Amino acid sequence: MAKSEKDLELELIQRKTWKRQVLDYVVITGASFLYALAVALFLDPNSLAPGGVTGIAIILNRLTSVETGTWILLLNIPILALGIWKFGVKFLLSTLYCTVMISVFTNMLAGVGAVTNDPFLAALTGSTLLAVSLGCIFKAGSTSGGTDIIVKVLRLKFPYLKTGSIFLATDAAIVTASAFVLRDIEKAIYAGLTVFLVSKILDLVLYGQDEAKLMYIISDRSEVITRRLLEDLDIGVTHMKGKGGYSGEDKNVIFCAMKKRLAPKAEDIVKEEDPSAFMIVTSATEIYGEGYKSYFSEKL
Repeated sequence: MAKSEKDLELELIQRKTWKRQVLDYVVITGASFLYALAVALFLDPNSLAPGGVTGIAIILNRLTSVETGTWILLLNIPILALGIWKFGVKFLLSTLYCTVMISVFTNMLAGVGAVTNDPFLAALTGSTLLAVSLGCIFKAGSTSGGTDIIVKVLRLKFPYLKTGSIFLATDAAIVTASAFVLRDIEKAIYAGLTVFLVSKILDLVLYGQDEAKLMYIISDRSEVITRRLLEDLDIGVTHMKGKGGYSGEDKNVIFCAMKKRLAPKAEDIVKEEDPSAFMIVTSATEIYGEGYKSYFSEKL
């Protein structure tokens, strides 16, 4: 019996979903290896405890004979239980896979030794690798376990908080503890630098730089400026009605959002058409709609 159009459409969707899942696991595997590189070759050999479960694992490694990668897996068990409760079994599978891969890769690379003994270079390189790997893991719809799960739980309740900023707060206590346990304030300072760099680079990976520029333009030549913005830059323009507080005159307020690179050209157009125009330029970190982010993309 020939398949109906609906059955063929459903099969196509399932095939795309399967391919997407395979791709996600490939990304998670590669990102887990990057994470392990950061820990095993840069942070752990230099006694830099960068907060989170990884930082605790490095501290415990100094106090016991258990490898850092093994501690990462053991410490994640109760946190993974929290992940099941909040996000379900599907969430657990990818996170469990990621956690195991990080643990295995970290133990495998532990024998390589430090790439550099300079704590500053170790902090800089390690934090960059950590942030890039975490960003890739998050974008693949998973986490690396540990405080990643705690961060996602907090994001459910406080969606306006950025991921990197939450990491910065949750990891500060662990870095402070490392100064006392490892008895090396200098290493703790470098570990703190690592946490700070990870938070900033992670926000950059997840959210990018300023997504766009917003402009508010008040001018008596609003129609001419609008036409040039539409024709020369091909950007959307919205007119809002305003009234001068002093003059009481009605005004057209031009409101437009544009890619950052177009902002200087838009400013030039306004200056050319009306040097006396009143213009406000501000930044937007997230914009949804045509030409920008999808409304249906998951908030990270």
